[in-house]
Amino acid sequence: MTGAQWHKSTRSGDNGGACVEVADNLPGVVLVRDTKDRDGGTLTFTPGAWRGFVSFAKASR
Repeated sequence: MTGAQWHKSTRSGDNGGACVEVADNLPGVVLVRDTKDRDGGTLTFTPGAWRGFVSFAKASR
């Protein structure tokens, strides 16, 4: 998507690229992609679904 500003988690280490990038600057969508295959496809979430996923992931640590 045009205008997406991608970022990795500040918790991403030097693990050979085994992480994802998120773009949450676009209205109404949150995009997620694999850092090793940036042209390989993008998952699209609503902001509410993304917040729910992040909350679940944090609680499951």
